[in-house]
Amino acid sequence: MNSASRSLSSVLSRITNKLQQDQVVSDALHNLRESLDVDRVVLYYFYTKWKGQVTFEALSDHQYSIIGSTGADDCFNLEYASLYAAGRIYFTEDIEKAPINECHRDFLRTLQVRSNLVAPVLVKSSDPDKNKLWGLLVAHHCQDIKVWQEVDIALIQKCSKYLTDSPSIQA
Repeated sequence: MNSASRSLSSVLSRITNKLQQDQVVSDALHNLRESLDVDRVVLYYFYTKWKGQVTFEALSDHQYSIIGSTGADDCFNLEYASLYAAGRIYFTEDIEKAPINECHRDFLRTLQVRSNLVAPVLVKSSDPDKNKLWGLLVAHHCQDIKVWQEVDIALIQKCSKYLTDSPSIQA
């Protein structure tokens, strides 16, 4: 195989992997949103250390779209990243009553969030004792508060693990 063929093969492989990844994520988010019966489920992907954006979303109505949102960078720091990298699942039924940083509460208000549920999407790191925080899987209910049930938490954990174990994300 000559260098041009290898180069073309490499490009085609990357495109195929990206398309597979997109389909895996899209399907997972839509299924999770329907199962949780929430207004929005998003994938927040970290493209650099603790900075990222919403790259996928599943919505009950287009008015809840936040695709491309980059988030409040000042609110997400190493402390939160470490908690999520360790597998933290976070939920709040009502952001107005939650013991969260005011910066974070204000950010959630701009996104119309009343209740949220967050799970990490992790990938294997070069250090076998640590995982790398690849992204956050986030469920938002916007219309009203939502009382999260144990089954909801189990569902987002299962979806997060599914994404974590997906060969197209691990690549």
